[in-house]
Amino acid sequence: MEMKYKRNFCIVAHIDHGKSTLADRLIQKAKIIDDRQMKNQILDNMDIERERGITIKSQAVTIPYRANDGHDYELNFVDTPGHVDFSYEVSRAIASCEGALLLIDASQGVESQTVSNMYMALEHDLAIVPVINKIDLPSADIEGVKRQIDHDLGLLPEEAQLVSAKTGEGIDSLFEAIVKFFPPPHGDADAPLQALIFDCHYDAYRGVVVHIRVMQGRIKSGDTLRMMSNGVQYKVENVGVFKVKYEDTGALEAGDVGYVIAGIKTVSDVRVGDTITLSENPAAEALPGFKEVKPVVFSSIYPLDSNDYEELKDAMEKLKLNDASLVYEKDNSLALGNGFRSGFLGLLHLEIVEERLERDFGQAVIFTSPSVRYKIMLSNGEEIFIDNPTEYPEGRIKSAEEPYIKASIITPGEYIGQIMALCNEKRGVQTNMQYLDEKRAELTYEMPLSEVLFDFYDRLKSYSRGYASFDYDVIGYKPTDLVRLDILINGKPVDALSQLVFRQGAVVQARKVCHRLKGEIARQQFKVAIQGAIGSQIIARETVNPVRKDVLAKCYGGDITRKRKLLEKQKEGKKRMKMIGDVELPQSAFLAVLKAGEDEE
Repeated sequence: MEMKYKRNFCIVAHIDHGKSTLADRLIQKAKIIDDRQMKNQILDNMDIERERGITIKSQAVTIPYRANDGHDYELNFVDTPGHVDFSYEVSRAIASCEGALLLIDASQGVESQTVSNMYMALEHDLAIVPVINKIDLPSADIEGVKRQIDHDLGLLPEEAQLVSAKTGEGIDSLFEAIVKFFPPPHGDADAPLQALIFDCHYDAYRGVVVHIRVMQGRIKSGDTLRMMSNGVQYKVENVGVFKVKYEDTGALEAGDVGYVIAGIKTVSDVRVGDTITLSENPAAEALPGFKEVKPVVFSSIYPLDSNDYEELKDAMEKLKLNDASLVYEKDNSLALGNGFRSGFLGLLHLEIVEERLERDFGQAVIFTSPSVRYKIMLSNGEEIFIDNPTEYPEGRIKSAEEPYIKASIITPGEYIGQIMALCNEKRGVQTNMQYLDEKRAELTYEMPLSEVLFDFYDRLKSYSRGYASFDYDVIGYKPTDLVRLDILINGKPVDALSQLVFRQGAVVQARKVCHRLKGEIARQQFKVAIQGAIGSQIIARETVNPVRKDVLAKCYGGDITRKRKLLEKQKEGKKRMKMIGDVELPQSAFLAVLKAGEDEE
């Protein structure tokens, strides 16, 4: 097909504005699969995505369309996630397109992720078509949303397409707008091959399936491809496009989006953002690729059984292939053995990685309490970054700084008071507040990233009845009073439970952790002390009472000295047991500490 009849675009929007449902309607209209196989969220092929009702992975699809001008077009589109934790996934999808459908909910209007996704698309010089979705809702305010498109986004409201992804209304005119407003791709099919890897996944039978956007040249079955970052070569077995399932086309050329299967079994050979070329006629230089992802939340992952370390290592490699924003390195703990120190883009990202390791790869794992990366100035003038409490240089610290974020919260006016109180509690400093229209206001705060980690998002949603939207950018480091909170079980510190915390919040945090652990640790034959400590100072304590065995049951009547003798003997036994007995910490104890940020009942 001629290049002028191809269109590459993505669907971007705030969470829950209907991207996956719109993708369903486009696929249904194109009839690339029959009605029997059609189901809701057809591109969300992970169980977690279906259960949570969110998109985690971008999915590309190629659909045919016959326009009103009588020409056949080939439309390649990518359905992207909406949650702020998966914005790296969105940025990679945008890099493989020329246009973006910016979806806006007709009842919710423009929200924080809508704005940041639009700026991301503008950075890549994409043509943007605003789409007002959910026009069938009784609460839809189409004229109000058009004013927001003009005022908040600076786009032309008359270009906005009105659709209902649920009922299919307006889909035909949307197809025409895609053909009319989005430019065709450009590139020379006869030039040396340059193809950008924008995603991959591992197939147990076929090896690594590489998702590519061909910028220049042509690739076909039987070619020998070469990765430009490491020079590794493979013979191409299959080339094709995504039509929900794989469709082998035998070749891809400039402007196409598709997949390559080349029997790649070594997972580490493939890297998202790398350039593929042909070994017999290589390109002169690699494509720019993607900027390095910067994780903001850190946690350690350990196998439940230390003998499963190698299995966990394989699982992490395969997961990294499919989730380019996951960063990890080897780690070791006295309590839990060998594992990995991992970086995530947020707490939801951490939860999803944990679930995928357990479901997709059958791994039983323990995650330690999440932390952010702190900047420490040592007394000798050296500057270091730490995200692991075990690396905390006790007694050698001159000053410490923690990462701050610029948080943007868009909320209906009636919830402003509660949201401001929440931000103040989280050490936020208000830098701006403006009314976007008569109903909605935008609050801008600077606050520590560590305060947003645990329960901030959940409480924001509950205070605003789900109407407030939240987006943030990391803006740099600011001074803080940092301490390491150690958790001691029977006087012995458990390194996997240590946390780096703000000094003034340390007592509250220690009490929460101790209280939660008390409910998780099984009662022993002796008293178990759970303590929170900063250095040598104990700041919180809970006690797990012993199980009492009635040693006097068989002792009826007789002299009191006989009973005393039995009780003294029991006391000695418990003392000896306490000296040699270690308290077993169940996995649920580590998970309980993860949830320690939530409000206590």
